[in-house]
Amino acid sequence: MAFCSCRPRFGAKTRLREPEMTQRLDKLQAALETALGDKIKAFKRELGEITLTVTAADYLAVARTLRDDASLKFEQLIDLCGIDYSSWKDRPWDSPRYCAVSHLLSVSLNWRVRLSVFAPDDDLPVLDSLTGLWSSANWFEREAFDMLGMIFDGHVDLRRILTDYGFIGHPMRKDFPVSGHVEMRYDAEKKRVIYQPVSIEPREITPRIIREDHYGGLH
Repeated sequence: MAFCSCRPRFGAKTRLREPEMTQRLDKLQAALETALGDKIKAFKRELGEITLTVTAADYLAVARTLRDDASLKFEQLIDLCGIDYSSWKDRPWDSPRYCAVSHLLSVSLNWRVRLSVFAPDDDLPVLDSLTGLWSSANWFEREAFDMLGMIFDGHVDLRRILTDYGFIGHPMRKDFPVSGHVEMRYDAEKKRVIYQPVSIEPREITPRIIREDHYGGLH
C-alpha cells in the first residue's frame, strides 16, 4: 500500500469558508455527473472530498475524460497507490481484493477528486496504466506493482522500484509475512553478500498490559 495526504486544500493563498466550499463541491459534483454519467459506479462525498469508483473496463476512458473535459480539467495526477482490502477492518471481504486509488488536481479550476478502481481478478490483478495520460503515474504504478503485485497494462517500464533485484513476492500484501522469506548478510569466507532463509523466529510483539485491581478508580 502507498501512503498519501488527502486533506482538502482548495487554494494555496486563501482558505475557503464552508459555504464557498459547499458551492465549489456542488459545482464539481454536477460537472462529474454530467461528464461521466453511468460510468460512475459509486459516488462518495465526505469531509469536503469527492471519491469516484469506476469499473476496470471504464477506468482509462474515465481518466481521459477527467483530464480532457473542459468542465473538469484535471491536468495533474498527484498520487496513485495500491490497496489490499483482504483484511479490511479485520472483517471478511467478499469483493475484489486489489484497488488502485488516484488523486487528481485541476490547477485551472482549483479542485481535486479521488478516483478508485478495483482489479476484477484477485489472482492476476490487472488494470490499465495511466502513464499515457499523466507521466507522473510511472513510478507510482511501479510501486504498486512492486509492493502489491498489481499489473498495469500499457506501462512501458513496469519493474520493481523499492525491493532488491532478486526479491520474490510483494511485501505489502496482507498475506506476506512481516519477517519476509529471505535475509541477506555479508559472508566473510565468500567475501560477498549472500541470501539465506530468514532466521527470525515468529514472536508476539504486542505488549502485554497488566493493571492492578481498581486501576484508575475502575470497579
